[in-house]
Amino acid sequence: MSRGRRRGGHKEEESAERWLLTYADMITLLMALFMVLFSISSVNISKYITLQRSLKAAFSGNILPGGKAIIQPGSSSSSSKAPSSLDQQAIVPVTAMTEKVSRSSQSATGSASAQSAAAAASAAAQTAAARQAAEFAQIKQRLDTYAAKHGFGKAVKTTIERRGLDIRVLTTDLLFASGQATLQSKAGPLLTEIANLLNVDQTHPIDVEGNTDNVPIRSSQFPSNWELSTARASTVVRYLIAHSLSPSRVTATGNAEQHPVESNATAAGRARNRRVEIVMQRINSSGEPSSEPSSEP
Repeated sequence: MSRGRRRGGHKEEESAERWLLTYADMITLLMALFMVLFSISSVNISKYITLQRSLKAAFSGNILPGGKAIIQPGSSSSSSKAPSSLDQQAIVPVTAMTEKVSRSSQSATGSASAQSAAAAASAAAQTAAARQAAEFAQIKQRLDTYAAKHGFGKAVKTTIERRGLDIRVLTTDLLFASGQATLQSKAGPLLTEIANLLNVDQTHPIDVEGNTDNVPIRSSQFPSNWELSTARASTVVRYLIAHSLSPSRVTATGNAEQHPVESNATAAGRARNRRVEIVMQRINSSGEPSSEPSSEP
């Protein structure tokens, strides 16, 4: 009876301590969990991939690296898989990756802003060019109408060129007498109308160019055509300034006979070469052709 009691008491003591095994397993699993959580608290891509592969290998059933050596006789222990280069690579801090992504984002944002600014500038330039073209066309139409109405149709020609609006006025029997740089009285109304039309805009520069034929001139006042063409351009400039045109916008240029528009072999050609050109210069490029066809009134 005593032996039976002893055996029963031993079994009761053994079953009472069995909970320690379960408790120890739970503590071990919790410790492993906290270690994993701690290891991934500062995530690194390479380290995370290494951990992922290690966990996958641990739970795939190949617990012992030499397991395959038992199945395949004659294989050495060196046949186990060597660590990959990814496992051995240096650990890159997460902050470095974050900074790289931030720089890429800033670069993309800057590029988009630059493209938007370029598009806005292009649209503004096209709008200004269209406004300028309309202004040139309006001045040309009004001046052509005025010249035809007052009998200056053959002496005045307007064209819209790449450099701007060109108003060509023949000097013979309209602006100056032969070999002179003094304005004739009948030139006043025409130049006044030109000054009024050009004065509607205060931004475009205006260049007045004097041109002559190739017939030499040797007077005490004008030793050559250079002096004559420059004096005629200066006279027209003074008249335009006197009629409210801003002096800062106007320049005078003498070309002598260097820029003929017709042949100097005939009297008609020489008459067309004796001219003053008033050019309202273009300030907004619009990609227009070098010149627009225009018919003489």
